[in-house]
Amino acid sequence: MATDTKSCYFTKEQEQTARFAKAMGHPVRVAILQLLNSQTCCYHGDMAEELPIAKSTLSQHLNELKDAGLIQGDIKPPTVKYCINRENWNWAKMLLNEVLK
Repeated sequence: MATDTKSCYFTKEQEQTARFAKAMGHPVRVAILQLLNSQTCCYHGDMAEELPIAKSTLSQHLNELKDAGLIQGDIKPPTVKYCINRENWNWAKMLLNEVLK
C-alpha cells in the first residue's frame, strides 16, 4: 500500500491553518465570526435578520464554521445559541499570524 507522501510533508499546524482558513474563506462566514466575536456572551436570536441571506444558506455557513471548530453551541432550531469557540479562535489567530507575519 502506497503512503501519501503529501500528507507526510505538511505539519499538523499547516493542515489546521488551512482548515481554519477554508472555513473563513467566505464573506458571510467572516461576517458571522465578526458578529459573534463582538458579543460578550453567546448570541441568541435569528442571524438571518442580521445578515442579508436566506436561513438555509445561513445554516450551511454556520455548520461549516462549527465543523472547523470556530463556533460552538446548539445550532438546531427552535433552540438557537451561537458562540465563538474561544480556545480554537485563539489558536486560529495564532496560526494565521504565523503565516501572515
